Amino acid sequence: MNSVNVTEQESNHKDLEKKTIAELVDAMHFEDNNALKAVKNVLPDVTELIKNIVPKIRKGGRLFYIGAGTSGRLGVLDASECPPTFGTNPEKVVGLIAGGIPALYSSIEIAEDDLNQAWEDLSKNKIDKNDFVIGIAASGSTPYVVGGLKQCQANDISTACIVCNKNSPLSKYADFKIEVIVGPEFLTGSSRLKAGTAQKLILNMISTISMILDGHVKGNKMIDMQMTNEKLNKRARRIIMEELGVDKEKANELILKHKSIRSVIDNYSNE
Repeated sequence: MNSVNVTEQESNHKDLEKKTIAELVDAMHFEDNNALKAVKNVLPDVTELIKNIVPKIRKGGRLFYIGAGTSGRLGVLDASECPPTFGTNPEKVVGLIAGGIPALYSSIEIAEDDLNQAWEDLSKNKIDKNDFVIGIAASGSTPYVVGGLKQCQANDISTACIVCNKNSPLSKYADFKIEVIVGPEFLTGSSRLKAGTAQKLILNMISTISMILDGHVKGNKMIDMQMTNEKLNKRARRIIMEELGVDKEKANELILKHKSIRSVIDNYSNE
């Protein structure tokens, strides 16, 4: 293991309080680009992970994210976007965070130190061998996440990790490892910055590509999205107009009749 984790190393930028706003903006943008480069370096690992998630989802298995603090919030965010974007059951992709719902909007850092809580949280969701669990932790040492993956492996449940340090404790219990090394943070130790950005980019890939391969996308359109507001209703009608070559009035008629984009497309030939 590294004696000093990269995520805790001294920032390359000194005397931040003495810099101008423009200098601070430029410096942070420079570091954000380093996060993008780090993600590029792990694309083969992301590809391999998705290849192994998709068969489980196609067979009815679920994808779980577990994390604490920023990492946990990012997992919950990604999971919560799947139902409106892809029309999935909320139980298909689930985000669990140390400390539960209150930890989404306030810091409950002590919750991450419990080695057993993640497994208890997963057990409440009736986790089994058909499911897949991804542990998210910038440091790779968060007890909540480490304990969760360890228990998953002991119960023959597939695991992966998204971490920002090499050879972390979490990696020991991950069947698939994504070690995205972003370098020292702009603000020393603040892993909500580059580490969080890299994690979010990778989560975007995992959920979006998994849902594409599970059949929730046609061409480049979200045909199973939920039409829950005016903006999304307008988008649904545009998709139907483009896919079927009909005018706005016809698209509106079809949506009112079939109630979903997929149903309109599947049944249009019979109209």
